[in-house]
Amino acid sequence: MRIRPYIANKDYECLSKWIDNERTHAFWCANLLPYPMTPKSFHDFLEKNAMDWTDGAYIATENSGQAAGFFCYSVNTENNMGFLKFVIVDSTKRKKGYGKEMLNLALQYAFQITGAETVQLNVFNENILAKQCYKKAGFIERNIDKDVFSYQDELWSRCNMVVSKQSL
Repeated sequence: MRIRPYIANKDYECLSKWIDNERTHAFWCANLLPYPMTPKSFHDFLEKNAMDWTDGAYIATENSGQAAGFFCYSVNTENNMGFLKFVIVDSTKRKKGYGKEMLNLALQYAFQITGAETVQLNVFNENILAKQCYKKAGFIERNIDKDVFSYQDELWSRCNMVVSKQSL
């Protein structure tokens, strides 16, 4: 597996297919984007996050070049803390180790290239498979904010997870 910058005209079509229902969409972006997502809404969102948070968007590919996952990453240079966002793996590749492998590459990039000392992410506590994947990649729960997101008739809790350079 490899990671490379997201290329809008090449990668959007694949990525959009991985988000094939409202629940997956809400787990992925906390409804910060409309569902269904459009290329314009997504690319405008990426541009805004790049300007506001210096987020970079990345694609994980199989060695063949086929897109297998996506994430955004930024680093706060004042405290050397990286932040992973909008992590998703191709729906046909879930539960096969792709997520852990992609996260390992993202963490290598964060620690070795951007100089981060720690990397954090947020995940809904109800997104059990994602939480398991993050734990396998070395993330530990730091805190949980109860009932902060409303999805249909449910209230979801947000879990902040962190991994440090020294722990890997």
